[in-house]
Amino acid sequence: MNIKLSEHFTFKKLILFTFPTICMILFSSIYGVVDGFFVSNFVGSFGFAAVNIVWPFEIILGSIGMMMGTGGSALISKTLGEQKFDEANNQFSIILIFLTILGICFAILSIVFAKELILILPIDNDALTYSLTYARILFIFIPLFIFQNTFQSFLIVAERPDLGLYSMIASGVSNILLDYIFIVPLKLGILGAALATGISQAIGGLIPLFYFLLKKNHILKFIKPNFDFDILIKSASNGISELLSNISFSVVSLVYNFVLIRAYGISGVNAYGVILYIGYMFISIYFGFSLGVSPLIGYNFGAENKIELQNLFKKSVIFILTSSICLTFLSEVFAKSLATFFVGYDTETLSITLNGIHIYVISYLLSGFNIFSSSLFTALNDGMTSGIISFLRTLVFQILTVLIVPLVLGNVGIWSAVIFSELLSFIVSVSFILKNRYKYNYF
Repeated sequence: MNIKLSEHFTFKKLILFTFPTICMILFSSIYGVVDGFFVSNFVGSFGFAAVNIVWPFEIILGSIGMMMGTGGSALISKTLGEQKFDEANNQFSIILIFLTILGICFAILSIVFAKELILILPIDNDALTYSLTYARILFIFIPLFIFQNTFQSFLIVAERPDLGLYSMIASGVSNILLDYIFIVPLKLGILGAALATGISQAIGGLIPLFYFLLKKNHILKFIKPNFDFDILIKSASNGISELLSNISFSVVSLVYNFVLIRAYGISGVNAYGVILYIGYMFISIYFGFSLGVSPLIGYNFGAENKIELQNLFKKSVIFILTSSICLTFLSEVFAKSLATFFVGYDTETLSITLNGIHIYVISYLLSGFNIFSSSLFTALNDGMTSGIISFLRTLVFQILTVLIVPLVLGNVGIWSAVIFSELLSFIVSVSFILKNRYKYNYF
């Protein structure tokens, strides 16, 4: 079903349009989950800890693609809504060239300074050895990981979210198969896990790249650009919330790991890793929907179609609130099965994980609305408001609560801190939406 950005969206049509993107984000979460399962069960606790230690750095390095993808797609969608098609293609091409150069630089620097990055955490030599092996292989693929994150947004603007889904399925399935082959029969251990993830990221980045380079008869295409540095500034400012969100998530993960090492040792790091893997799978629904609906909001904002903009906002809020209740319920029901899937072999880690999950998942009731709110202002080309919401939610509130709440509630406070953080973020999000309702006319 080929749905255009300019169409009127019923609830069914909105779900159909965003569903490929939801699935695409869901499959992208498989990287850490699959690595976590195979490494935990076939390599051991030090290997599992290595994945949890390195992955936040990988997210930081790849987040530039998410920033330029979401921010650039908001800019390009608005330009298309204004019927400026050549300008939109020029914007797209400039962003793509910029990310190619930046991705190569990131890969080189991260490999050279991998040890210094990892030693931010107080880990022993065994964990360091595993972490360095995993990091140095994974960082080779950073340019393609950046492409993968970028094209998730641009394929929606090109009215081909289905291709984004197909490429992510290919990427996710290859990750599963290669993890099994490299780790189980070939016994490559943590090296095999890194290779499997890196190769699958390459697949996820190259499929859409070839589509844009080779196929010229679609709404968005690569051309020889007339360079304009302002395009990069506008894209970056629009997508700054996504960059802050990813960087903040990684910084918060490092803070959590530091706190958990002191409270529980390596078992605490592994328990937190499991909780995050579960969170990847569930919260990806929020991220996928918000990412999928953003070009629609941006297009109608550029076209000054107030009626359709209000229609999209109303239906989006209904979807987010309904899914929040459902996902929180499912998380509680399947907590034990999911935890056992990862660390069922370790009684101590399993116990810590279960105690954490039942508290942590309550935050899902609020996180969906907060994620959508930040994405909404990105789509409206209001990067400042989006960035403030994201910065407070993903960094300031989370670090403050994880450092303060445990002082009052003890170790239970480590897991409940995120609930207080999302509650504070919810208040901020609602305040900005009410404050800007007359400026953007979304209700």
